[in-house]
Amino acid sequence: MTGYEEPATTLSHGELPYPCGTLVMDTISERTGLLRGVLEQRLKLNGKLFRSQAFLVPEGGGIEWDVPLGCIRPVEEERKSAAFTALKTLQGNQ
Repeated sequence: MTGYEEPATTLSHGELPYPCGTLVMDTISERTGLLRGVLEQRLKLNGKLFRSQAFLVPEGGGIEWDVPLGCIRPVEEERKSAAFTALKTLQGNQ
């Protein structure tokens, strides 16, 4: 065999970083969606976390997608950050 082989893993439901249904931003695609669940992939050898994926669905329905868990942020946090950046920009122009 040639190429890279991933180690043997198990899949299980992971702990949600925010309540189910929280509106979050996928920072990779910059889409927003409702958090539906988390899937953890752990190494069979020692149980260490190998990968976590968050599952999101668009507001109002649509096709679910997944994104690495570390790439989601609550929308309120994103809005505050954008407002802070805009304020700093305005203050810099004075």
